[in-house]
Amino acid sequence: MKNPKFSRVADNDFSKTLRQRVNHYFKTNNLSKKANKTMVIKTMVMLSLFFIPLILLSTGLVTTTGFLFTLYIICGFGMSGIGMGVMHDAIHGSYSKNKTINRLLGYTFNMIGANATIWKIQHNVLHHTYTNIDHADDDINTPFFLRFSPNGEHHKSQRFQHIYIWFFYGISTIFWITAKDFVRLKRYKNMGLLNHDQVYRTEIIKMISWKTFYYSYALVLPMIMVPLPWWLILLGFLSMHLVTGMMVSIVFQIAHIMPATDFPLPNEEGLMTNEWYRHQFATTSNFAPKSKLLFWLIGGLNYQVEHHVLPDICHVHYKRLSPIVAQTAKEFGMTYHVKKSIFHAIVDHTRMLRLLGKNEIISTAA
Repeated sequence: MKNPKFSRVADNDFSKTLRQRVNHYFKTNNLSKKANKTMVIKTMVMLSLFFIPLILLSTGLVTTTGFLFTLYIICGFGMSGIGMGVMHDAIHGSYSKNKTINRLLGYTFNMIGANATIWKIQHNVLHHTYTNIDHADDDINTPFFLRFSPNGEHHKSQRFQHIYIWFFYGISTIFWITAKDFVRLKRYKNMGLLNHDQVYRTEIIKMISWKTFYYSYALVLPMIMVPLPWWLILLGFLSMHLVTGMMVSIVFQIAHIMPATDFPLPNEEGLMTNEWYRHQFATTSNFAPKSKLLFWLIGGLNYQVEHHVLPDICHVHYKRLSPIVAQTAKEFGMTYHVKKSIFHAIVDHTRMLRLLGKNEIISTAA
């Protein structure tokens, strides 16, 4: 069932209390809720990690296989950083108060081969609104050989998904930039999420143009300029996406596809039992809250709970806001899920995939 409805009546006290405390934090510390100097520096670093190696690959100075793969792998970390730590905030509108800056930085997603329009619908609208709700949250809509929800259809082929999932995580961004964006554009048109046919046609043209531009400078130009076999450059390009795909997939999936998180369904009238904020706490988990390196590298997305309830605030503030969110949740009887390390989160995520693949989890309904 799509487009379930949430009651926000019982959420009013919680949301008011949380916002009052968050606003007090920013006011007393004389801080903006948007990006600070640290965020600007991070943006420059991530853009540099992606573009500088590609510039070197386009000069003809790269002549060895080792140097080729090193540069592409560095690009992979830069691409991940742009996706999770730059465009993610920009498309949420949490990078800057200036909408033009947010829009321009959002286009960095197009610069790495994906599409900002599709992401905004998939992530901002469908995932954030309907987290872990089967058929509504597009992040858990998977092909038949994968099962991310206990409410999803079970097939015998999923029995070993906890083993082969890592291959598909690795190639996820390759599939994303070549086919997935086009498939979703068509689906979102059919769902009525694009205004009219002209918008759809315009988006197709823009999407093809951006992707052609991306492949031109990230793959074709290095093939022309680097004096190495074309298949080595292709493998280097794929290694870049292997890094990005693995990092992005793991970070987003261990925040929601976990044994402790819920997968509620609406009733026959399309209504959810939990209110929206309570639903976000029930379906989302933090991980590795003490890791400063991870926090910097993945755009603060180890604080997924804070991101889901405060998506309009730049991620650089999540760590300081987490005690406020956790305390407020405790006072209102909301469970605050957190794993102490990314290792523990990955282990639990793998266990969840195994249970889902073997159909050992009973479907949950609201």
